[in-house]
Amino acid sequence: MPAPRSVLAQMELYRPGGPQGALTRRSFVHLASNENPLGPSPRAVEALVQAAGGVHRYPEMFQTPLREALGATWGLPPEQLVVGNGVDQLIKLLAEAFLDPGQEAVFPAPSFSAYRQAALLVGGTPRAVALTDDRLDLVAMLRAVTERTRLVFICNPNNPTGTAVTAEPLRSFLRDLPGHALAVLDEAYAEYVEDPAFLSGLTLLREGRQLVTLRTFSKIYGLAGLRIGWAAGPEGVAQALMKVREPFSVNRLAEVAAVAALGDAEHLERSRRLVAEGRAQLMAGLQALGYRPVPSQANFILVDVGEDSAQTALRLREQGILVRDGGPFGLTRQLRITVGTREENAALLVALGEVRTHEPVPTA
Repeated sequence: MPAPRSVLAQMELYRPGGPQGALTRRSFVHLASNENPLGPSPRAVEALVQAAGGVHRYPEMFQTPLREALGATWGLPPEQLVVGNGVDQLIKLLAEAFLDPGQEAVFPAPSFSAYRQAALLVGGTPRAVALTDDRLDLVAMLRAVTERTRLVFICNPNNPTGTAVTAEPLRSFLRDLPGHALAVLDEAYAEYVEDPAFLSGLTLLREGRQLVTLRTFSKIYGLAGLRIGWAAGPEGVAQALMKVREPFSVNRLAEVAAVAALGDAEHLERSRRLVAEGRAQLMAGLQALGYRPVPSQANFILVDVGEDSAQTALRLREQGILVRDGGPFGLTRQLRITVGTREENAALLVALGEVRTHEPVPTA
């Protein structure tokens, strides 16, 4: 059933960060879409090649091999796991399963646009709660919860700021959240977190907490082009998501690649180390240019460039470097820069120093 035109009028077309159409024929330094610059695991590539001849068959309906592999990796029963066509689909499934028209979804802003879109699509009411000092304000988010709230999305680390909620405030929030509202921890970037105070939703689930955790194979596992993510939650929630999920929505190649990628600990560690080193490189380089980037726990950095970030991004694109301007997030002066290889990061810093037209204001 199509969405009412009144709802469609409130929705915005997603604007990808990477090149589209004719631009794909050019060679760019890709620092716009938070992809893994190392690419996928060689094991995943080999699994894809071996499975390619079987694409005339429908995929495995319930992704049992992948759910079993995920369960073994994270210490959760497969019955609590659901695989989807990217985290985006899982967010939409949560809205379809738990939001009736007029009921509310609470989420931070700026953050991932899919939370708002999913709520609108099912006739729900989106309730955005502003960040405080570039961080999720869980106290304000709790105040925004009403008797009509059914979903509360916590992007951790948050996109686009890269800041992460730590254990103590998260536990306090979950303790005080009313039982009629389901907390959803979107942890697409959790594998990059170095802060020892970070607390994963998967740990909370193993403790028996009633929440949903979302993870993806698009980021650190390097499988963005295959669109595969997964949700972990109470078994009743998992069953509800399976009921509203389209049949065969996860393709055969995505599943076999994900199983192989999950088993490649060496590639995972290389990817994690590259981002940790690259974050430090970009932070130091941006600060040397006079900027004050937001300290990040993800594989990207948000920085206020002091001028129209869309124009800065355009000038960088003309230099062959793609970054994400903050416009889609309502941030007109910020760039979100994906951590690349050492060489890519260095090229970005040189180009940014050359194309900027506004010198950063010195700070005390």
